Amino acid sequence: MTQNSTKNLILTTASTLALMLAISAPVSADETDDQKHSHGHEAEIEELFVTGAPHSKTRLDVLQGSNLISGEELDQRLEASIGETLSGIPGISSTFFGPGASRPIIRGLGGDRIRMLINGIGSIDASSTSPDHSVAADPLTAERIEVLRGASTLLYGSNAVGGVVNIIDGRIPSLIPEGGFEGRARLSYSSVADDVAGGASVNARLTGTDETALVLHLDGTFRNTGNYDIPGFSESAVLRATEEEEENGGEEEAFGTVENSDVDNKSGAVGLSWIGKDALFGISYSRNDSNYGVPGHHHHEEDHADEAPGEHEEEEEAPVRIDLDQKRFDLKGNLTRDFAIFEEARLRFGYADYKHTELEGSEIGTIFTNKGWEGRLELIQKEIGNLHGSMGLQLRERDFEAIGAEAFVPPTTTRQWGIFAVEELSLDPVTLEFGARFDHQSVDNKALGQTRSFSNISLSAGGAYHPTAESLIGLSLGRTERAPTAEELFSNGPHLATSAFEVGNPNLDKERATSLELTLKQESDRLTASLNLYHTWYDDFIFEAFTGQQEGGLNILEFRQRDARFYGAELEVDYLAYSVGTHNIWLNLSGDLVRAKFTGDLGNLPRIPAKSATVGFAYEGETLGASGSIRFVDDQTNLAASELMTEGYTDINMEVSWRPFGDDQDLTLRLQGKNLSNAERRQHTSFLKDLLPMPGRSVKISATYGF
Repeated sequence: MTQNSTKNLILTTASTLALMLAISAPVSADETDDQKHSHGHEAEIEELFVTGAPHSKTRLDVLQGSNLISGEELDQRLEASIGETLSGIPGISSTFFGPGASRPIIRGLGGDRIRMLINGIGSIDASSTSPDHSVAADPLTAERIEVLRGASTLLYGSNAVGGVVNIIDGRIPSLIPEGGFEGRARLSYSSVADDVAGGASVNARLTGTDETALVLHLDGTFRNTGNYDIPGFSESAVLRATEEEEENGGEEEAFGTVENSDVDNKSGAVGLSWIGKDALFGISYSRNDSNYGVPGHHHHEEDHADEAPGEHEEEEEAPVRIDLDQKRFDLKGNLTRDFAIFEEARLRFGYADYKHTELEGSEIGTIFTNKGWEGRLELIQKEIGNLHGSMGLQLRERDFEAIGAEAFVPPTTTRQWGIFAVEELSLDPVTLEFGARFDHQSVDNKALGQTRSFSNISLSAGGAYHPTAESLIGLSLGRTERAPTAEELFSNGPHLATSAFEVGNPNLDKERATSLELTLKQESDRLTASLNLYHTWYDDFIFEAFTGQQEGGLNILEFRQRDARFYGAELEVDYLAYSVGTHNIWLNLSGDLVRAKFTGDLGNLPRIPAKSATVGFAYEGETLGASGSIRFVDDQTNLAASELMTEGYTDINMEVSWRPFGDDQDLTLRLQGKNLSNAERRQHTSFLKDLLPMPGRSVKISATYGF
C-alpha cells in the first residue's frame, strides 16, 4: 500500500466525520428506544468509564482519548495477549513478540510509559522490562478493558505518561447477583495455531439478602496452542535482500510455520466480598501459570546449518521458552458515608510474587523475579456547588532481580509514593478539569550500593464544551515529569530479546512532557464519532541510542536523553445507515497516524507504528449478526538509525454470529475469518518485525454463555 493512498483515505475519513458531525443533531431524535438498545455498541455507550475520574463517566464525558471494550466487542477482539486484543484500535499497536508476549503500544509509546493495571492496581510483573516478557493477565479473565490516554492519566503516576490500560476482571465481586447466582463461560478454537481456549466464572451469594450479602467468586481459564502458520517466509523480504547483499543468506529459511511459538497458559482465582448498603470489603487470590516459546532467538548465534549433524551442537542455541508463575493477592474496600468534606473512601491494594524462568532447551538460562505491592487510598469529595473531585495517596514497591546469563539488570529495589488531587467544575455547558500530582521515587542498586532519588510534579488542565447534549469539544493540557527506571539507569549486559548489549546511564535526569490535545465527540442514536488531535513535546526524552560498537556480536545500545516530539491523530466513526424493526446496519470508519521525531531534525524515533485506516460494516438482527472490515496499514518509511522499512498490508476480516434463543438466553455462537487474504503482516513496533510476521489466515469459532 502506498503512502499517498493512505493519506487520501485518512483525509476522506476526516471529511466524512466532519460531515456526519454537521448532520447528526437533527436526525438523532428520530430513533426509537428499540433501535437504540438493539445495537450492541449503543448499549456499551451507556456503560460508565471508571478509570481516571473521581466520578464514573460515560465515554462522551471523558475529556481525552479513551476506549471502553466490553461485551460483544471484547468477545470479538479476544486474542492470546492483551497487546493483540487491543492492537488495531486507533492509536494502539503492540510489541508483538509472538502469541505468548505482546504489550500495548499507545501513540508510539510503550514500556514504562504505559501503565498496565488490573482493577486499578499495577500488574506487578516484568512485562515493562523486556518485550519478550508477558503481561501477567490473560484477556480471557477480563469483563471489560478501559484504555485512557492524555493528561488525566496522572492519577496513576508519571509512569502512565503514555496511557493507562485497566483490565477489570470482577474477581472481587462488587454486586450481589440477581437470584443469588450468575456466571459466564466461553470456549473457542482458532485454526491458525490449533488454539483451544476457554474459561468460566461464577458469582454466588453465600449468605444474606438482596441488599446485604456475602458473595463468592470463582473463575478459571486455559489456553493451549501449537506453532502458528504464516503466509510465507519468517524473514521479511527486506531483510532477506539485505542478507543477500551482505552474502550472509546461507541458512535454510523458515517457511509456513513459526517454530517455538506455542503457548500453554492457565489461570484461576477465588474471591470473597461482603457487600452492604453503604460499604464493601473484598479479597481475592489468583494464580497465573504460563509456558510459551520465544521465537527468533536462533538468529543471534552463528550459522552452522550447512554442516553435518552433530557438529557445533554445543554452540547452537536451543529454543528459548519462558515459564511464568505469578501468585497475587488483592484487597478492595469502599465506604460510602459522609465524613468531613468527603462522601466516599476507596481502598485498593495488591501484592504479587512473580517469577519467570527462561529455559534454553532443558537448561535454565535466566531467572527474573519481582516481588512487589501497590496500594491506593482515594477520598471522593462531596459536591460543593458546582465543584467536585477527589484526592488520594498511592504507594508502590518493586523488588526486582535477574539471575543468570542474561541478567542485564542488577538487583534493584524501587520505591514510589505519590499524592494527587483532581477537581471538576461544572459551568453548564462548560466543564473545567484540573489535576495535580507529586511523586517521589528512589531506585537502589543493590550490587553497587548506588541510589538515585527523584521528585516529580505533574499537572493537568482541561475544558469541555457541550454544544448539544450529544456532543463535546474538549481541549486539555498536561505537564508530566517521569523519573528514569532501574533498567534505564543501571542496565549493563546482553539482552537477546532486543539483539543488543544494553548499557544504562546512572546520571540520567527525569524527562518532562508537555502535551496538548483537542477532542471532538458525538454520540447520538445514529452516530458515534470521535476525533483526537495531539502533540507532545519531551524535554530530555530517554531512549536507547546505537553506538556503532559491538560486544559479543551484539550492538551496544546506551540509554541517552534528547528532546523529542510526538504528534498524531485518531479517528473513529460508527454511523447507523439503515434501521427497520430489529434490523440495523452500521458503517464503521477509523484511522490513526503518529509521528515521533527528535527535535532539531536529528532523525526519527524507532519502532513508531505506520499510518492505518479501517472501513467496515456491522449488521445486527434479533438472532443473527454479521460484520466485516478491511484494514489498510501503510508502509513505514520514517525510519530511525539502523531500522529497515516495513511493508504495509491489507487485512480483511469477516464474522457471523448467531443467538439461537434471541434475548431469552445469553448464548452466542460466533464464526470469524481473520486475515482472509492471508496477507503477510508485520508490526513495525516489534523488535522482531523482520524475523516474525503475525499469523496468517485463520478461522475461529467460539461460544459464549451467560447464566
